[in-house]
Amino acid sequence: MNRVNEDQFEQFRGELDAVERRIAGEIDPGVRAMVVAGAVFVLLVSLVLLPHTGSARGFDVLMSTDAARIEHVGLPSRLFVWFVIVFGVGFSLLALTTRRWTLAWLACAGSALASVFGVLAIWHRQTPGIANYIGAGPGIGLIIGTIASMVLTFHWIRVVWSRTAVQLAAEEQRRNAAREAEDRDRKRLRGE
Repeated sequence: MNRVNEDQFEQFRGELDAVERRIAGEIDPGVRAMVVAGAVFVLLVSLVLLPHTGSARGFDVLMSTDAARIEHVGLPSRLFVWFVIVFGVGFSLLALTTRRWTLAWLACAGSALASVFGVLAIWHRQTPGIANYIGAGPGIGLIIGTIASMVLTFHWIRVVWSRTAVQLAAEEQRRNAAREAEDRDRKRLRGE
């Protein structure tokens, strides 16, 4: 009788393992999803509407327009804007819609790098250039964008490192099944 139940269980083991892997690859941001969505919105506003430096907006830096060239926008600002667009906005939105752990991790790592480049861009705008060129300092868009990247990084770290109740229950069930299989094998080998 017990052997019949084990055979029936083994028949569905592959499907159960596939479901468990799928669940393990998902995130549940919960309330943090609203904070992440809000930070993404703030990033977009900082790029499109607010000045990055002088008269150049973040969008001008992204597209290398004449406004960005006139303001002598450097590499840290360009990297910051690209990391914000690709990771802070792109991967964050993908991770929120698909709820995939891998995409959330990429959004987290990219937002962290964007935060570093944002701080470097602020520092770069405050440092005299070649021949003591003094340009416009960091704009409110750059400062707000950097802060939003930091907020986004913090919340993605919390989401990526948290485990859902379903994942914890699946792990506990897997441990219990392994322990039972080990006990069963031990008894079989001892002849009990």
